[in-house]
Amino acid sequence: MRYPKQSGGTVLFVALLAGGLTACSPAGDLEFSNDGPEAVTVSTGDQDFTVDADGGVVILDYGCSEDDISVRFPSGQETVLNEQVCPGQQVVIGDGTVDLQPSASS
Repeated sequence: MRYPKQSGGTVLFVALLAGGLTACSPAGDLEFSNDGPEAVTVSTGDQDFTVDADGGVVILDYGCSEDDISVRFPSGQETVLNEQVCPGQQVVIGDGTVDLQPSASS
């Protein structure tokens, strides 16, 4: 029977495919979490998005931010992070606060 041989070839193909995927490391994810009571608007310079209250956003394969990251609260207050944010870190938003902390997935 050829079934076991085909199965082995399939396993080898999957192993090679998985190996090929891990050889190319992605840029890494940029993470935001909002522990505050209201949704906020975040700008990375090239993307604007809303982070809901008690929610989060992950931008897949984004890598490090190139521009300042700003967080606008419903009150009109805006907080700007004047530093690069990279994978392994997350922007944690609170009730009128913005902090940079180690990523929850690290």
